[in-house]
Amino acid sequence: MRDAGRHDVVATVHVEAGWAADDGVGETRWLESLGKSQGVASRYVVHVPLAVPQAPALLEAQAAFGRVVGVRDILSWDPDPTRRFAARDGIIDDPAWRSGLGLLARHGLSFDLMVFPRQLADAARLAAAFPDQQFVLNHCGSPIDRDAEGMRTWRDGLRLLARRDNVAIKISDLVAYDHDWTLDSLRPVVLHCIECFGTSRAMFGSDFPVAGMHASFDEVYDSFKAITADLSKDEQTALFFGNARRIYRLAEVSSTGLFPA
Repeated sequence: MRDAGRHDVVATVHVEAGWAADDGVGETRWLESLGKSQGVASRYVVHVPLAVPQAPALLEAQAAFGRVVGVRDILSWDPDPTRRFAARDGIIDDPAWRSGLGLLARHGLSFDLMVFPRQLADAARLAAAFPDQQFVLNHCGSPIDRDAEGMRTWRDGLRLLARRDNVAIKISDLVAYDHDWTLDSLRPVVLHCIECFGTSRAMFGSDFPVAGMHASFDEVYDSFKAITADLSKDEQTALFFGNARRIYRLAEVSSTGLFPA
């Protein structure tokens, strides 16, 4: 709340922080112990390892908490071992994992999709195979390779994934792979995300505290506001508030004046 003090934050969504590989429910119980009067952790995206035999029971346990609205099981894998988040490549096509993913709909849960650009075509196939599942692409699709070829792979993959109407994008932590960022280096990334998904399927996110390694909360959100200054008030409201409110089921949360008149 101190970091975000200059901005009109009315609610936050907690995305799983890897509390413990074998105790995702413990993380949710801890979140439930936090005071909610200032909107911190109003909703949770929890971790469930979807390929394990216990996935159905874990989903039942997590969905029993009313603030749980989504699941994340990170799929980001790269040939370079130092850049891997997932244990192995190809999880996205694993029948057991897909079976677990197929259980989310009965609980009304979205899926936060975290992949690298090399996996965006696979992600598009996944979204096509589960047309009734709401996906939220994390961190702009993680444009990790900043040379011309790497950025072209990211741009092309994002266009392909955006063709699936059941995918939204979270524009967050742009500084993770752009440590020497400037407003001019962030602008084309943000605008490409909005160009691909439109203002009805894109939302801004802080990824705090992780993004704080490379930028302050003020720098992150002042950049978002500067980049979108020429958009209409309705478009800005959708990006900063409305789409997150809809997708993460924050119906009771209202805007108190996100932008200057």
